[in-house]
Amino acid sequence: MAKVPKGTIAIEEAVLNPDGVSWMAESATLFNPGVDPSKASNHGHTALLLDIHESRLAKMDAHGVEYMLLSLTSPGAQGEPNRDKARKLAADANDWLAAEVAKNPARFGGFASVSMHNAEDAAVEARRAVRELGMYGIMLNDYQVVDQGGDSEGKKYYDAAEYDPFWKTVEELGVPVYLHPRYPQARDLQAGTRYGDRKQILGAAVQFHLDLSMHIYAICSAGVFDRHPGVQVVAGHLGEGIPFNLWRADHWYNKPVKKATRPSKEDYSYYFKHNISITTSGDFNTAGLKFCINEIGLDRCLYSIDYPYDTIEEAQAWWKGVDLPDDQKDAVGRANAIRLFKLPLNP
Repeated sequence: MAKVPKGTIAIEEAVLNPDGVSWMAESATLFNPGVDPSKASNHGHTALLLDIHESRLAKMDAHGVEYMLLSLTSPGAQGEPNRDKARKLAADANDWLAAEVAKNPARFGGFASVSMHNAEDAAVEARRAVRELGMYGIMLNDYQVVDQGGDSEGKKYYDAAEYDPFWKTVEELGVPVYLHPRYPQARDLQAGTRYGDRKQILGAAVQFHLDLSMHIYAICSAGVFDRHPGVQVVAGHLGEGIPFNLWRADHWYNKPVKKATRPSKEDYSYYFKHNISITTSGDFNTAGLKFCINEIGLDRCLYSIDYPYDTIEEAQAWWKGVDLPDDQKDAVGRANAIRLFKLPLNP
């Protein structure tokens, strides 16, 4: 096999197994409101998501992407309210992705999907995916939708104490968890709800970071990282905007009236400097990246594209023009990912 030239390592890069085409189509009209719901048999990016070894790889070669960590596109198992179906969805996707990665391990690795209906299911599949299938991390698409009986669906967030066995397993496995956004569940799109009446803010521009940043703040403040200090979490899109609010978040969280009763030992900045890394996925903002490097540290910042929702061409064109010192550019572009995910690549 020919040696692959060094290039960028991209770690929030979506795929879709053929079994997922039906559930992916459910978000077609949310991604593209101009689509006729009665004709939305496919999502606009279905073909690109299904492709790994043809167009995707050709674009990687053409534009200097050395390696991609692939993950099942959102919402995956987090969008399935039935526990048994969610567990099977994750396991089947992991088997499929592991087989695809095995076709070209020099260029691709994988994130595990897990059902988060309960911590035990998640821990079992995480162990299998990492230890038996060779996955390099776990991808969670924000909260888990759960069946509450009838037509009622609830949400589960992972700052709850019931998820401590999952976080303990993650710590033992030594792999990062990537927290990724998702579209709202159906009940939050009904008339009279905050998104049902404001569908123009759905998706990557606004809603994704509003919802996921809350979940990240909750995990930090609940003491998850105090109980499991070895856990590493990754957040894309320049940390879902949180680094730009850290000063104010800490300013109020550290006031005596808050500090005396807060569940966590440390403030938000501490966890962003010890347990959380951010990526450039879909946020090709040079000033923003420099701010994050200064705010949380060079070792906590990684490159990503968010393919196919953003293009390899645009991301790489931006990256080639980013005016960071060579050592910083190498750290963000590839070295930090190799270290954090323990990738089988030469530094």
